[in-house]
Amino acid sequence: MSAETTAYLVIRREDGYGDVFPLTVGQRYTIGRATTNAIVLKDDLCSREHAEISYNDNQWHLRDLNSLNGTRINKERIEGEIELEPNDTIELGRSCLIFVEDMNQLPDVPLDQGKSGVSIKKRLGQTRFLTPHPLEEAEAEQTTSSTPPPTQPRHHGLSRDLSLLYRLALDMGSASNYEDLVRIVLDTLLEAVPAEVGAILTVPRVEGNERAKRGQELVLTAHRHRDPARQNQYIRVSDYVSNEVLASKEAILAEDVARDRYLRNRESLSDLGATSLICAPVIFGDRILGLIHLYCTDPHKALTAEDLEFCVAVAKQLGTIMHQLQRQEQLIKQNLSLVDQLRLESELVGNSQAIKDIEKQISLVAGTNATCLIRGESGSGKELVARAVHYSSPRRDGPFVCLNCAALTETLLESELFGHEKGSFTGATEKKIGKFEAADRGTIFLDEIGEMHVGTQAKLLRILEGHPFERVGGSVPIRVDVRVVAATNQPLEQAVHAGTFRRDLFFRLQVVQIDVPPLRDRLSDVPILAEHFLHRFVRETGRKLKGFTPAALAKMQNYHWPGNVRELRNCVERAVALGAGPMIDAKDIWLSTLEAGRPPVAAEIAPTYQPLSLEEVEKQHVLQTLNHTDWNKSQAASILHIERSTLDRKIKLYDLKR
Repeated sequence: MSAETTAYLVIRREDGYGDVFPLTVGQRYTIGRATTNAIVLKDDLCSREHAEISYNDNQWHLRDLNSLNGTRINKERIEGEIELEPNDTIELGRSCLIFVEDMNQLPDVPLDQGKSGVSIKKRLGQTRFLTPHPLEEAEAEQTTSSTPPPTQPRHHGLSRDLSLLYRLALDMGSASNYEDLVRIVLDTLLEAVPAEVGAILTVPRVEGNERAKRGQELVLTAHRHRDPARQNQYIRVSDYVSNEVLASKEAILAEDVARDRYLRNRESLSDLGATSLICAPVIFGDRILGLIHLYCTDPHKALTAEDLEFCVAVAKQLGTIMHQLQRQEQLIKQNLSLVDQLRLESELVGNSQAIKDIEKQISLVAGTNATCLIRGESGSGKELVARAVHYSSPRRDGPFVCLNCAALTETLLESELFGHEKGSFTGATEKKIGKFEAADRGTIFLDEIGEMHVGTQAKLLRILEGHPFERVGGSVPIRVDVRVVAATNQPLEQAVHAGTFRRDLFFRLQVVQIDVPPLRDRLSDVPILAEHFLHRFVRETGRKLKGFTPAALAKMQNYHWPGNVRELRNCVERAVALGAGPMIDAKDIWLSTLEAGRPPVAAEIAPTYQPLSLEEVEKQHVLQTLNHTDWNKSQAASILHIERSTLDRKIKLYDLKR
């Protein structure tokens, strides 16, 4: 022992001894639950700063720091400061420490055999490979003194272990999936330790409770055997040890494995002749992701404490990489789900000839880089057509960036399009990337292009011609690979004649023009669109709505829809939110009274005379009333002002069927 280190505090456990804390003359050691202490105890019954130990008058002293539960030495509670003697037992909360002046003074302790007959030789929560260990520091100091270090030599050098860990870190970082990762880890473990069999087991993630529990089912992910002929012979080792690791989150080195009476296949393990095992938890944060199992079958070899320490270092690296792979897998799944949802919402809905013509145009132009100009009334679905162009093109995996040119002033629009440098204008507190840079290798959709200022139009034209641009206040030329799709609801030809829209930009945008007709020109698509929006809002709100009654569909088809598809969408959303029955009826469809510029609708033209008998007129009227009430006979009889029995006779007389 060196001149400075004069004593040790050793954690006493039920199954033996744990961490060792060397005590150096001239230093004051606080003990407690807070991480700022020199000696940290993971014990909820300990105070944040429970006690302190210091060296005075050639003697080590212990003093309680007014802790809540007090400090005991040899079972007696202390008051103030007390001198320590070798083999004094210090109790703080649930924790127990032994004070010795030499490690050889530690008394022999009968080890916990457990319920399974497994002899746990050592537990370990940290490793010298990743964090400084107090005993390691003490040994490093002793190398400069004449007294040889008390530890046993490692069966292979520390430098080789560090080299393996460094190589393992590089290989784990290059693993593209979980299968490659566990293969790399097992190969390295069997290279570093004398185990014949290794395995990695995964702890399934339980929703609402991510902590591993005793008895939780473990899933075998991968295993290795040194003997290629026995590669498929893996026997799960000791549920007792696994449960101990899951509960304590500490790695365990155990012996006498063959005596474990809880083994699932005791006979096979006996044939293997396993003599010792290591079980290390794979942890990220406070969650156990899995376990590393290693066991030795050679009677002339045994796994050691150094092997345990190496496995803990590997397990900590593996926990970080496993978490990253799991997080990456979750993000990929979320991204694919969002992309699929976005593509679903970007699909053109309808079977009218107008929609078929638009789909044909999109299929022809999507494979090119031609600039598209989409024209149509507000709310007719121009952005939907632009998204369909993007997701049908080779740029589908790139970004789709939208910008409404009518929503911003000239200065802000230029900044949004091209970005700006820090300090380029008042309020520019940091550099900003513009929409064109954000849409590189993708598509940018410029809605309401007719509202763009003439000065900004000139810069846009230069980009369309392949020239670079500069951020506002910047001088560095920027080139991007972007496809431009523009839309407008204004007559750009009139704007060109009026001088508010550049002629050359008009022709540059109008390489391909796609005209989107208003909804009133394709009323046959109304039922299909209504059902599409209904399913969408039912899914979002969880309402139990089955569909529309014939009266509701007829009411929507006979409406002129001045707000186009956007108005229909809002109408269905309102009906879903306020509807009370299982079906959306005509009374649930609220339509606008906006009549300005209303074109004539075929359904509103005065009906022509038809030579029908009174019997035929009555038959048709009864049938229409039944359809309107979804064949609710009581409601239909009330509307017709007849008895329910009279309605039944007329249904039978006219042979009316649903």
